[in-house]
Amino acid sequence: MKRAKTKTESGFTLMEMLVVLVVIGLIAAVAIPQITNLMGSAKSKSAKIQLETLSASLRYFEIDTGAYPTSEQGLEVLWSMAEPDPGWSGPYLRQERQLRDPWNRDFIYRSPAEGAPFELISLGADGKEGGTGEDADLNAIP
Repeated sequence: MKRAKTKTESGFTLMEMLVVLVVIGLIAAVAIPQITNLMGSAKSKSAKIQLETLSASLRYFEIDTGAYPTSEQGLEVLWSMAEPDPGWSGPYLRQERQLRDPWNRDFIYRSPAEGAPFELISLGADGKEGGTGEDADLNAIP
């Protein structure tokens, strides 16, 4: 008498699947905070670069028109000039979105500032004055 061949079932056991899920969870627990820190520091670095770009654009504006924009005119004058000025050679920015910080808030612009022709500020990730780390204010004073 011949013995019937049985098919071997392939697949994963519940224990194997639980081990894989635990390993994935451990990797995620280590990797996600690191990725979040990198993204946060990237926004701060981007804000610093934007502040430098805006400072340079303000200097070009001052060279063309003879004065920095007033606080009332704001930074928008770097993109479009509401009141015609014969010296205005703008726009002084490549894109209008450069007027907003990486957290999608307007930069604070004051002119004149204390002891400087202007002051540019980004309030950081929290959008409030002060703070540390990613929440720290960033500013550019010429």
